[in-house]
Amino acid sequence: MRSLIAIPTYQRAHQVGRAIDAALAQSQDDIAVVVVDDGSTDDTRSACARWFDHPRFNYLQLGGNLGTAAAKNVALALVPFDAITFHDSDDLPHIDKVLRQQRTMERIDIGADPCIPWHLTGGGQEPGAAAMLDIVLSAHEFLSADGRTARIARTLSIVDDFFPNLQFAAGPLGDWVLINSGLFRRTLFTRIGGYRDSVEEDRELRNRAIMAGANIWFIDEVLLAKYEQADSLTAKGDTGYLSERRLIDRKLVWDGIAQWRPGITPPIVSIDLKDVGISFASSPHRLSIAEDIAMTDKTRNWLRGSLRTLSEQMPS
Repeated sequence: MRSLIAIPTYQRAHQVGRAIDAALAQSQDDIAVVVVDDGSTDDTRSACARWFDHPRFNYLQLGGNLGTAAAKNVALALVPFDAITFHDSDDLPHIDKVLRQQRTMERIDIGADPCIPWHLTGGGQEPGAAAMLDIVLSAHEFLSADGRTARIARTLSIVDDFFPNLQFAAGPLGDWVLINSGLFRRTLFTRIGGYRDSVEEDRELRNRAIMAGANIWFIDEVLLAKYEQADSLTAKGDTGYLSERRLIDRKLVWDGIAQWRPGITPPIVSIDLKDVGISFASSPHRLSIAEDIAMTDKTRNWLRGSLRTLSEQMPS
């Protein structure tokens, strides 16, 4: 299994280096790492330059700022992987994070207990049969922008949009198990598509995966340190937890659940990227279009054009 750590980033030249070092230092030593620079205007490209010749590293610079969801979709669409996890540019993973997640994902001794109504999941899981894991999550340590710390391991938070009546034991604001730092099996994205354009993109994809019957495992150990900054999307005034934009996107997420019924697989979300181009790739020869993941024809043509341009720019 070939795992990929994707690091979407924007204006984090002062921090992204630590995230790259931590990703490349993972004990699963065949892990590839890609930084998707979402149109930064600071020195992010220069900060990443010292890894450009690393055999397991790639850096992609978008021609404009598309948002976190689009940056993640670029990684899904262009960088080969069997399993993928997303780290923020200020996340510090435990050295064994991906190794633990991958070995759990590869387990063959997990079965679907026939006492559970698997027909309601819509995932095609047969009762009593071996179960293949689609997502492996873990606990994490959280340091908020105001200095508070918390251990985030409340697994009920995974279904908070489906069962809000089970969430009374919630801790501090932000006490939700991270979905983006989970390890995702590639076939999940062939089943459900990519990220929807939203500041609640992780929440929306998590819910869609659950509605599609994804098999999820939780490792109840801290395998990631998460640092919220003053300029993090969850802390900034225009995109924070109580911002108008997040409230609008959250309502759209809830509307999606309201239209769903158990046993019904939700519609696939095709990757739809705006035509801003990829201005630079440190290793374009390692990129290829993911033909098995749904995307619009316009996006596919744009990516093909970008790959041709990047290849032509390579020194002969």
